Amino acid sequence: MPAFTVTLVEKAIRGILARHAPEIRGVSCLADGADQIFARAVVDLGGTLEAVVCSQRYREDLPPDSLDEYDTLMGAAEKVHRLGYVESTGESHMEGSKLMLDLAEELYAVWDGKPARGYGGTADVVAEARRRGIEVHVIWPDGARRE
Repeated sequence: MPAFTVTLVEKAIRGILARHAPEIRGVSCLADGADQIFARAVVDLGGTLEAVVCSQRYREDLPPDSLDEYDTLMGAAEKVHRLGYVESTGESHMEGSKLMLDLAEELYAVWDGKPARGYGGTADVVAEARRRGIEVHVIWPDGARRE
């Protein structure tokens, strides 16, 4: 996401979650971008964070500029759920998202409504949540765009 979209998304997420703070239990795969923005907001608002790690090599496949925040959020997580996958693939990401949905009561999805760029993307997770009957809150502020 471009920097201005990150700012818009962060403001929107914090506004939504602040209404429920500090009784928030957030579950996240801690991917770069929206996942980390959500997780950071949960922690900053005094909530409980649970992390889902979809593969053994997940961290090493994240962009280098997101690793410090990933490590910080992993340290802040009160519970970490690890899947048995070794490689970080679309399949392992989707399975991580399914586990996240198993643990969630509702889904906050930062999504522009477009198809996933690869298997396990936001559109796939939203579709899975809806298939399960989980309430989905789509967050895509006016003026936001993805690269």
